[in-house]
Amino acid sequence: MKIENQISASAIQAIKELYGQEIPEKMVQLQKTRSNFEGNLTLVVFPFLKISKKKPEDTAQEIGEYLQKNCKAVEKFNVVKGFLNLTIARAAWVELLNDINADKKFGEKRVTDDSPLVMIEYSSPNTNKPLHLGHVRNNLLGWSLAQIMEANGNKVVKTNIVNDRGIHICKSMLAWLKWGNGITPEKAGKKGDHLIGDFYVAFDKHFKEECAELTKQYVAEGMTEDAAKEKAEQEAPLIKEAHEMLVKWEHNDPEVRALWSKMNSWVYAGFDETYKAMGVGFDKIYYESNTYLVGKKKVEEGLAKNLFFRKEDGSVWADLTQEGLDQKLLLRKDGTSVYMTQDIGTAEMRFSDFPIDKMIYVVGNEQNYHFQVLSILLDRLGFKWGKDLVHFSYGMVELPNGKMKSREGTVVDADDLIAQMISDAYKTSEDKVNKLEGITEDEKKEIARIVGMGALKYFILKVDARKNMLFNPEESIDFNGNTGPFIQYTYARIRSVLRKAEAEGIKLPDVLTDNAPLNEKEIQLIQKMNEFGAAVEQAGIDYSPSGIANYCYELTKDFNQFYHDYSILKADTDDEKITRLVLAKNVAKIIKNGMSLLGIEVPERM
Repeated sequence: MKIENQISASAIQAIKELYGQEIPEKMVQLQKTRSNFEGNLTLVVFPFLKISKKKPEDTAQEIGEYLQKNCKAVEKFNVVKGFLNLTIARAAWVELLNDINADKKFGEKRVTDDSPLVMIEYSSPNTNKPLHLGHVRNNLLGWSLAQIMEANGNKVVKTNIVNDRGIHICKSMLAWLKWGNGITPEKAGKKGDHLIGDFYVAFDKHFKEECAELTKQYVAEGMTEDAAKEKAEQEAPLIKEAHEMLVKWEHNDPEVRALWSKMNSWVYAGFDETYKAMGVGFDKIYYESNTYLVGKKKVEEGLAKNLFFRKEDGSVWADLTQEGLDQKLLLRKDGTSVYMTQDIGTAEMRFSDFPIDKMIYVVGNEQNYHFQVLSILLDRLGFKWGKDLVHFSYGMVELPNGKMKSREGTVVDADDLIAQMISDAYKTSEDKVNKLEGITEDEKKEIARIVGMGALKYFILKVDARKNMLFNPEESIDFNGNTGPFIQYTYARIRSVLRKAEAEGIKLPDVLTDNAPLNEKEIQLIQKMNEFGAAVEQAGIDYSPSGIANYCYELTKDFNQFYHDYSILKADTDDEKITRLVLAKNVAKIIKNGMSLLGIEVPERM
């Protein structure tokens, strides 16, 4: 039984025997003892004062005496006002270390047949451009959240909705027809998503040129600058052609649909490469071209049940004024759908595919209102998880030189960023890696990949997801401080120590004896390892990968302080050596498991 559970059970029994009253477990508040007081765990006594009818100090004293006598985990205690500071017996710490050692996934809950099913949507790319830095944050958050929810005992389905239809797609298609000369990714020597993105940028360039000419013409005819610009954007031949192409697509024009399928296949192949490099994936991918019709049908059903209403121009709306919001458009007057309609259709398809208990959407905070409305509409339409859907709302990623604009081709491309991070990691770690015996060039490159991606992922995930963040590649690759490489290097260092021990013929026992030697620093490390389960649970409650990142950093810092103060392989006695090796092995295990929840690999050598 865990130390906290032993003390909690004994405290409940103490209240019953001392004061004659049963109390619920939640009344027992245990916390880590503050560093300026003696002890390991502190029991908060204030909740018991109405029962004991005594002063805080007297109540704490009586409970402390009971625990010292009846709970083998408690060695001694001291009272500070209404706080009972408990010093845990060394044998209890050894027992805890043995429990940690015996469990490969210590701190994580098991998934069973009865576990609830959580679906997590992330990525949601458009097929008119490659993935960029904003998508990187989205994908890393979504993947990590999936690992965290699974570590909390949930079945998880990772899903993606691809925005593969609409005017923006037609812009790229039209530009390819006009200026592409039959170019393909193979002929261009480019990834398909990059090639299509180039044509999206080309469309915007030519469109702006047309608008500029038309604006001049309209101003010359006597219109104001603003009115001329607005009219030009509507009347430019390119935008009219793009709209005509969209109408043809909606009516299943065979030529338009064939071009659409071909260009999308190029993009999907490009996306798959980027996802693989990022180390993310999906269990099920949905496409807006399939879901929007289902959404239209669902809205029509809601209309028939008087859940929505139709205006005189034929458009369909939801009245949300009772919920303190406004009216929301669901179908335009020409019958075409909006994003909300697509999301309703996607929900319908997902709900028929999976027995979803909770739905989490990983989408930027600019869509907060959208998901507030979607939750109400899904609940109104009868989805059991509609009211409780979670919008995992995250902030934008910015660079030292400002925001990104995809139409102007000024985005930080995900592929370029990944390649740069790996290249920087190779250069930064070259001196360290070159010192490793017998390392091949391929192994150097693999270490650089692990370190570069670890640096990128950790830098993004350590920040509270709700906040906007500034991404600085140079800071992220540092081997000191709160960075991925610092944690990875500590793991590799521990693995090196364990390999040396193995080479010396040292075999580690499965179970340490009760009298295994432990000093205060070692006890602190065991206590920190024991907090991993609470960190995982809290990260699941808060939907917070940053909580796991911060825990990994704190554990790594504590181990490095211990390693600085005490030798492992040159310990004074064999018992100390064995105990410290078991301790180090389990710190490495928890670092590896914790970083895995962030989607980060750790190298065996570095």
